[in-house]
Amino acid sequence: MRAGDDLPSLTIPITRTLIIAGALASRDYQDVHHDTEAAKSKGSPDIFMNILTTNGLVGRYITDHFGPHAVLRKVAIRLGAPNYPGDELVLRGTVRSLDGDTAEVRIIGTNRLGHHVTGTVTVAMPRSSQETKQDPTP
Repeated sequence: MRAGDDLPSLTIPITRTLIIAGALASRDYQDVHHDTEAAKSKGSPDIFMNILTTNGLVGRYITDHFGPHAVLRKVAIRLGAPNYPGDELVLRGTVRSLDGDTAEVRIIGTNRLGHHVTGTVTVAMPRSSQETKQDPTP
């Protein structure tokens, strides 16, 4: 792995169940995350995903790539276009820097409306994880 390397993309179907379950799991009981009529009365076309669910999906994306022993040191994200039921979230990442066992990865997540999430994740990788992610080219 080197700075500039791209991580494989991850596509996540955004379902009504994912949005509601994510909100409930993160104790975000705002009605716009589970009640369609309440969301519409507040100007949204439907319920939408909360930031804590997006934060969790970004973390999953990184640990899926770096392995179960990777430790998320910092997740700094910003939301853009909302995720509605029926959307697909496509997460992409690029390694920005490496410092010892720590990598900083630039994250972009897009849906049909544009950028849903942008940011950076700092991840520490145990030695065995680094060995399995080494570039095989000499």
